[in-house]
Amino acid sequence: MRNVPHGSVVPSLHMSTQPGRGVPRELTRDEIEEFLRGQRIARLGCHADGETYVVPLIYAYEDAAVVAVTTEGRKVAMIRENPNVCVEVDSYDADGRGSWRSVIAQGVCEELSGEEVEPALSLLRERFARTAGRAAERRPLGPGVVVLRVRLHELSGRTVER
Repeated sequence: MRNVPHGSVVPSLHMSTQPGRGVPRELTRDEIEEFLRGQRIARLGCHADGETYVVPLIYAYEDAAVVAVTTEGRKVAMIRENPNVCVEVDSYDADGRGSWRSVIAQGVCEELSGEEVEPALSLLRERFARTAGRAAERRPLGPGVVVLRVRLHELSGRTVER
């Protein structure tokens, strides 16, 4: 993995065009930020004990970090062993013409506790209440619930717009 300063965008090789496929281009930092704020589902890649595990994750994004609520299980056990994770978010064919957009980020995952939990839950509530067009409501956390934050430190994004 390349050592890139916190919050930087990783450059990549120029991609050649192929007829009918559109021209891939790198997303700017502002485009990456806007895209991550606008999506709801990410894929979280964890790796521990020689095993890689990728799972969907409902999230909210703010200040170069992804926050999510999950339950005890395989991904949480793997994150506790190795907090270095990969987050991928994508969107395909939203315009009906075959366009796509994808962001990949490396980060470090941490379990939140104490005073850090409520701001993360508030961000999630506000994000999803806004999407649903309703007021944000507090809900009690059940047993085995884990609140996660992934601080993203290496981001790259590409798009094809047709």
